[in-house]
Order: sequence, then C-alpha cells, then structure tokens
Amino acid sequence: MRIGVVTFPGTLDDRDASRAVRLAGAEPVSLWHADADLHGVDAVILPGGFSYGDYLRCGAIARFAPVMTPLVDAARGGLPVLGICNGFQVLCESHLLPGALSRNAGRRFVCRDQRLRVDNTHTAWTGDFTDGQEITIVLKNGEGCFVADARTIEEIEGEGRVVFRYVGDNPNGSYADIAGICNDRGNVVGLMPHPEHCVEEGFGPGLDGRPFFTSVLHHLVGA
Repeated sequence: MRIGVVTFPGTLDDRDASRAVRLAGAEPVSLWHADADLHGVDAVILPGGFSYGDYLRCGAIARFAPVMTPLVDAARGGLPVLGICNGFQVLCESHLLPGALSRNAGRRFVCRDQRLRVDNTHTAWTGDFTDGQEITIVLKNGEGCFVADARTIEEIEGEGRVVFRYVGDNPNGSYADIAGICNDRGNVVGLMPHPEHCVEEGFGPGLDGRPFFTSVLHHLVGA
C-alpha cells in the first residue's frame, strides 16, 4: 500500500508521518503542495505544522494549494484521508469536515501527553481500536479549540461522527471535549493530537498512535 504524505511550506511533521507509515508496513509517498495529482496513492495524510505560516487562519491558504484539488475530489470519492493538527485545520477549511479550529482557551500553546477516548471505530483510520478505548497521544497546538454552531454539533453527535474526545481536563476548550471527527462516510478523519509521535518505544508516550496507521491498511485490504 502507498500512503501519500503532503508537505506544504511550513509543514513540520511530514517525516514523522512517513516514518509511522513505514513502521505500519506501508510505503510512504511524498506529495508536494504544488503537485497536480496524487500519484496513485491509496490514502493521504495531511501532517501537522504551520502551513504557509498560518497566515489569515490556520489552513486557510493551504486549502488553495494545487494538490488539494485532486485530494478533495478523491476524498469525496472515498479515498482515506487523515488530517493531523494543521492537517485537521486544512480539512475544515476545505469543507471536507465541518466546524473550525480556533485559539485555545486561555490563549496559550499547549504541549503535553493527552488522554483520549475512542468514540468511533468505524472509520478508515480507527478500525484497530476498540469502542471506548482510552489512549495517550501527544498534543501540541495553539489553535486547537474545535468550534461549530449548535446545529452542526447536534448533527455530528447524532450521527456518531465524533471520533475522539479529550479525557480529563479539556486542554483547549473544544466544544463537547471533541478532539477529532470524521465525515459521514468515515473515510476522512481529522484530529488535533499527533499519533505519528506515538509509534515507537522510547519516542513519545508509547505505541497508542500505531493503530491509526495499521487501521487504514486493514481498511484498504478489506475495501
């Protein structure tokens, strides 16, 4: 399996995401923001960082990058896409996911190991978890507060599209403790914490991030 990892100007975690893909047993494929196509990959990861310096709003410029045109079309056609941190912001700005990410409550950057609860295992990226499983994933963001209007929150809650919730103290003030969501088909997932930093012993808080990357491989094999 070939998993594309997109690099925008300002992306920081593309190499970490590629390493996580490789450790899961797939081939990472570097995709540049100016690419006009996805080079035949089986899934795509939008990694974390500060695309285009986070000018205007986080992800607001990246959504217009050339690579996003084929990506949006492919995602709407069922291609698995994972947006991590800044990648989550890009997915919201691209309207592949609802809502938006705003400044953290308290206006401070947060960097810590964060407990999450898995609320949806029926996505392309979470099938190797169990319902209600609690995991520890690295969190590092300054604009990670998930916000949406009341109707949108009611809709994603009612449709089971909240994939992850913060356990314990809400680190950034996200509505309903939401840490990650998916689209209605479950092929597009976005979350603020960084699973790519939790795939090797001795690096990060453990191995709780690895099932993200094995899940998509199992999904693709069974698709």
